[in-house]
Amino acid sequence: MELESILQFIQNKNILVTGATGFLAKIFVEKILRVQPNVKKLYLLLRAADTKSATQRLHNEIIGKDLFRVLREKWGAGMNSIVSEKLTVVPGDISHEDLGLKDSNLREEMLSQIDVIVNLAATTNFDERYDVALDINTLGAKHVLNFAKQCFKLKVLVHVSTAYVCGEKDGLLLENPYHMGETLNGTSGLDIDSEIRQVQEKLRELRAEGLTEQAITSALKDFGLKRANIYGWPNTYVFTKAIGEMLIGDLKENLPLVILRPTIITSTYKEPFPGWVEGIRTIDSLAVGYGKGKLTFFLCDINAIADVVPADMVVNAIIAAMAAHANQPGEVIYQVGSSMRNPVKYSNFQDYGFRFFTKKPWINKDGTPVKVRKVAIMGSMTTFHRYMTIRYLLLLKGLEVVNTAFCQYFKGTYVDLNRKIKFVMRLVELYRPYLFFKGVFDDMNTLKLQMAVRENTTEADMFYFDPSCINWDDYFMNIHLPGVVKYVFK
Repeated sequence: MELESILQFIQNKNILVTGATGFLAKIFVEKILRVQPNVKKLYLLLRAADTKSATQRLHNEIIGKDLFRVLREKWGAGMNSIVSEKLTVVPGDISHEDLGLKDSNLREEMLSQIDVIVNLAATTNFDERYDVALDINTLGAKHVLNFAKQCFKLKVLVHVSTAYVCGEKDGLLLENPYHMGETLNGTSGLDIDSEIRQVQEKLRELRAEGLTEQAITSALKDFGLKRANIYGWPNTYVFTKAIGEMLIGDLKENLPLVILRPTIITSTYKEPFPGWVEGIRTIDSLAVGYGKGKLTFFLCDINAIADVVPADMVVNAIIAAMAAHANQPGEVIYQVGSSMRNPVKYSNFQDYGFRFFTKKPWINKDGTPVKVRKVAIMGSMTTFHRYMTIRYLLLLKGLEVVNTAFCQYFKGTYVDLNRKIKFVMRLVELYRPYLFFKGVFDDMNTLKLQMAVRENTTEADMFYFDPSCINWDDYFMNIHLPGVVKYVFK
């Protein structure tokens, strides 16, 4: 693999970033501006009605974040002029053809100037409406590819997917593409055009029934889960990401295409500073619940690997892949995670959480510290269902009988408890594949990319993405969990 200076590659380049207000996108933008201020321009695609509202989102949701404090300190009073010179907001939407661009002059400028496209736009909600997930994760990927084909100077398209397009496969999971119509369980008949037609027909039926928007949303969530399960995927998110990969792989022609599949993304390891995180991410929701004393038990295989990777390492891999595959027609896949070279287990999480929140307990609003206990582990779905039956379902049945005897007097209590139980059961079903995950992600391509950065450049320390260097104990105790408490706890 030929790879010269990454910094030199970025210099004077025009880069389009989709999903620009997302977690990874912000870290990507900050990194580029900080290490290579001579980048020509970053075009940031934002969902917005017009340039004014897009500019507001830029300042409120991107530049105004604590993530950019290192740049603010570095540039001082010149920050605003550099931002206006280097960043161009693009009001648009990848769920539409031509990315929903309304400004024809801006569109022509982009088509003539863009060198690199990084597609970070996605809905990562496991329980998303099927029409929304298809629009963004599947058709959105296709629309970005079609736009890329029109860019005269384009050198590479980087599409960020997820390692969990593998579904519930176990063993060694290779960096292989998914081919059009391929399914995880061997069921034939997967056709993307048919899926689009079916969800459109379903939406028409639901509206014809006069259902509320809430009821339509619930029905379309169930429909997406059903369609995913038919072909072997556990949820709508990974199903629509997988068929998005199929679509762009099939339509790419001679375009240089990189598909990057990160695992579970956590807070920054080093840059721009350790521990920056935003929003309640997958494992962080557990930390929040546990630290506040609301999580008393946890369902998982305690010896299963939880494949996590810091966000700044994912961004560095994106940037290195951009440089390595510029003007190289064809498709390459990189899986970026830690299970192959530096695995961490759920048993480690149990230990880190207990030690951290024992030493630094969460303080309640009344000023009292929350005392945590080592969380009890349920190691199987059978154990979980038994617990739910004894603790809640029998109570619910009893409440139903009493409610009938007392002429629906306890109806509100019954309905509320029933709703909460259904919500918990649905969440458990959605997350179950990852709590008992038996796979290890092969990262041979990613390892070769790391070696190319080390051997062919002097920038390995700047664009680091080798998870084997991480001391997980130090990372979780001194970086990640303090970051979650600072940026996520409310």
